[in-house]
Amino acid sequence: MKDKKKFYLTTAITYTSGKPHVGNTYEIVLSDVIARAKRLEGYDVIFQTGTDEHGEKIELKAAAEGKTPKLFVDGVAGEIERIWRLMNTSFDRFVRTTDAYHEEQVQKIFKKLYEQGDIYKGTYKGWYCTPCESFWTQSQLVDGKCPDCGREVKMAEEEAYFFKMSKYADALLKYYEEHPDFITPVSRKNEMVNNFLKPGLQDLCVSRTSFKWGIPVDFDSRHVVYVWLDALTNYITGAGYRVGEDSEKFDKEWPADLHVIGKDIVRFHVIYWPIFLMALGLPLPKQVYGHPWLMQNGGKMSKSKGNVIYADDLVAAFGVDATRYCMLKAMPFENDGVIGWGQTIDDINSDLVNVYGNLVQRTVAMTNKYFGGTVAKGGIYESVDGELASAVCALRDKVLGDIDSYHVADALGEIFTLLRRANKYIDETTPWVLAKDESNKDRLEVVLHNLLESIAICSTLLAPFMPETSAKALAQCGVKEIKFEDLDKFGDLGTLKVDESPTYLFVRLDKDKLLKELVSKGVAPESELGIETVETPAKPANEGKPKEAKPAKVEKPENVVDIEEITIDDFFKIKLRVGEILSAEKVEKADKLLKFTVKVGDETRTIVSGIAKFYTPEEMVGKRVVVVYNLKTAKLRGIESQGMLLCACYVKDNGEEEVVLVAPEKSVPSGATVR
Repeated sequence: MKDKKKFYLTTAITYTSGKPHVGNTYEIVLSDVIARAKRLEGYDVIFQTGTDEHGEKIELKAAAEGKTPKLFVDGVAGEIERIWRLMNTSFDRFVRTTDAYHEEQVQKIFKKLYEQGDIYKGTYKGWYCTPCESFWTQSQLVDGKCPDCGREVKMAEEEAYFFKMSKYADALLKYYEEHPDFITPVSRKNEMVNNFLKPGLQDLCVSRTSFKWGIPVDFDSRHVVYVWLDALTNYITGAGYRVGEDSEKFDKEWPADLHVIGKDIVRFHVIYWPIFLMALGLPLPKQVYGHPWLMQNGGKMSKSKGNVIYADDLVAAFGVDATRYCMLKAMPFENDGVIGWGQTIDDINSDLVNVYGNLVQRTVAMTNKYFGGTVAKGGIYESVDGELASAVCALRDKVLGDIDSYHVADALGEIFTLLRRANKYIDETTPWVLAKDESNKDRLEVVLHNLLESIAICSTLLAPFMPETSAKALAQCGVKEIKFEDLDKFGDLGTLKVDESPTYLFVRLDKDKLLKELVSKGVAPESELGIETVETPAKPANEGKPKEAKPAKVEKPENVVDIEEITIDDFFKIKLRVGEILSAEKVEKADKLLKFTVKVGDETRTIVSGIAKFYTPEEMVGKRVVVVYNLKTAKLRGIESQGMLLCACYVKDNGEEEVVLVAPEKSVPSGATVR
């Protein structure tokens, strides 16, 4: 039997300073999707994660709690691993930088680099950020603060060992040129080259003497190894690297195929880490993906801001797979994503309940009702069947292509576009009407089998995202397994016997009731209810009893109109999507109207808009526009308009009205969500 091709995937190791929030947890779930997808494709996956457990910040936190550093990190590391397992992530190794084998190899690596002249002893004086454990020069500070985290820095001076970074800078630049896909997205690479490599690399401090919680330098006991040389080497020590020894395991696993990390630590992984590997004479990892941040209420999560969401709280409220879905949907490829309690409930109700859950429930119920739960092989009898089959056959490569390029939210969107198409297929074929006439029984069987097959392929491709729900949906449809090589085929499934008593995959949530419960428990902030906390100014000490006074009459300026306020829930009812205009033409006998064919994701819509006075059909073709996606279809001059284009309208100085299309600032794919 031919050996499977290996795929070695790592996350960044999580710093054990406290419980990880949902933004930290996103990374392990994202990596799990990639790992599961690779296994689906037939790869031999090695998926490594773990914890980073040394440093001054840990030493200070442990002291504040009256614990030894080891006892402190044991507790936090255990909590991190618990949450990773709670999220049903399929990692193969959970490494800790306090593991004895790792500490031993870090000491040997440090000594090897010192003996070959890459590390030397000196004195460091500079601005030091304790949370980031990084030294900075005056020119690197931003408004006098740490350029990475924005916190206060302090002047520090101490004896330290340094790594000669500049020795390898040219080799690293050459590697970037020869391996253009090494860093993704490309914007991260440009930042590294322009901000760090081209100005010239400074030698890196790789030991400390001002604290003790670290791996001792074995030939100089006053020093402990600096956190990044310690932490980064977990990727090779976990894979079996041993200084001066041959390792069959390491030869098989290294180089890593992918490091998945947050955008805030890209520099360490694409500058320091490759240079350490060059100095050790080892191959570099094939690719580093610096993912964006998952934000809450438009800002990075932090306990001090009070905007932290924890994954286990989401799971307690919504379940594991629903939490995984909403986290993954929320994060674009390159830009930061936003997650919140209210939006999560909306996504569950609109996508998981309405689109996926109802499709499975309706299809299985009709199969039981009309055929006693068993339907024979389907096929393509009418054009509408062919349309569905073509979409299903194209789905596998779209989804796996998006995952391979780390556009994971887009991959999820592709699957749900197909599920919506299957719901539309029910409306097009009207099984309940077919069931009224015995002569249509064969046709009805084809329709239901086609639906079951579509659900089964979608559910198989959903397995990396929602593994438990995928298995449940397949079981309800009477499908045990579809092999990867058959996921681009349609009509190959034989007779299917569905579950006689299916249960709902997801249950509709009462948003207002649930949010009130979550707020009352202190899990969700009051802002989720639309409540703003306003601080009441203190009453002046010498203020007497207020006199009664009639309210003054205020005349409203003529140019001011009453504006009806809406809640954030009202706004979330409006679904906005990016569309691409494929064609445009004037509507006959209608001077103001233009008719557009607009591509929104995989769907093509006809939209009529009254902007003929401001745009010609020719200049509209190819434009990216914002579409009101869930607007009720309306007939304009006999044409069904399936949406609306957003425009900005104003009156120019000369009194004439101007209308300008609203468009994305940067190039984004058709179908992208606007919010």
